[in-house]
Amino acid sequence: MDRLAEAVQSGDRAALARAITLVESSLDQDRHDAELLLEQLLPAAGHSIRIGITGIPGAGKSTLIERLGIQALNSGHKVAVLTVDPSSEKSGGSILGDKTRMTLLAAKPQAFVRPSPAGVTRGGIAARTRECVYLCEAAGFDLVIVETIGVGQVELAVAGITDILLLLLLPGTGDELQGMKRGSMELADLVLVNKADGPLRNVALATVADYRQALRLTRQPRPGEGVEVIAVSALEDQGIAEVLQKLFQLHQKRRESGALAARRAEQCRDWLWQAIREAFLESMVGKISPQDRVAELEQEVVAGRMTASLAARQFVNECAGHGSGDVA
Repeated sequence: MDRLAEAVQSGDRAALARAITLVESSLDQDRHDAELLLEQLLPAAGHSIRIGITGIPGAGKSTLIERLGIQALNSGHKVAVLTVDPSSEKSGGSILGDKTRMTLLAAKPQAFVRPSPAGVTRGGIAARTRECVYLCEAAGFDLVIVETIGVGQVELAVAGITDILLLLLLPGTGDELQGMKRGSMELADLVLVNKADGPLRNVALATVADYRQALRLTRQPRPGEGVEVIAVSALEDQGIAEVLQKLFQLHQKRRESGALAARRAEQCRDWLWQAIREAFLESMVGKISPQDRVAELEQEVVAGRMTASLAARQFVNECAGHGSGDVA
């Protein structure tokens, strides 16, 4: 782990890829080694601009990210992109095709593009994406972009690991009002309407106007901040430089005001409680084999003799050392 940590901090992209593979592994020995590695590298993390990008499939997230990444590289930044691809709940397999859509960016020596399978997690990111962000920062990347799976309004977890959330929309899809539902629209710091080119340009401008009006009516802006809605064309590289500049300006403003530090502190607290829940669940399952007591409870629930919530409470109480009849 010492050698791997040194290689990561030296900017070795192959070592960074190995470190991410280790952190994402579910094997007990790998998890132990991953904790040792993260413990060494954590002091070198935290110095990047973390951008989350979400949007429905087909919105052009990969093209936008590549354009933003190349613009940032030209400005002297080192760019890491962590993409999350959907995976099968049955086989666990994933195509991991996002990297193939960013071939220009991935070939740059100052860039790193890493796709990961979502697995069984929900919320648009993988189980260890947060830790992967820290690894990229320790490797010297000062702009880290996290791309969600791309399933729409439920992808809220990315806001819990990034500094700024960018929402990408399509013009003329007929869901302007649907976009106002609670979800990613409430958390977005910047809204982009992509594909504002060719015959869709006027439609995109109309969509921008609709969203601007709707946001004024439905969302209270943060103090000193407004949520901008901008029309862009990732395909024609129109408006991308402006977007990157706005992201940098917003990040700087939040850093100077203390809002960034407060946001990251809250994210760390959430990370701790998530880890506590995971550790508690693992410790309980280790005490009572799923082959015995859980199987019995499953039969009770399937037969309709017990609710799932009551069965779960009994399982927790038994793991905690209470009697099966004592439901806390």
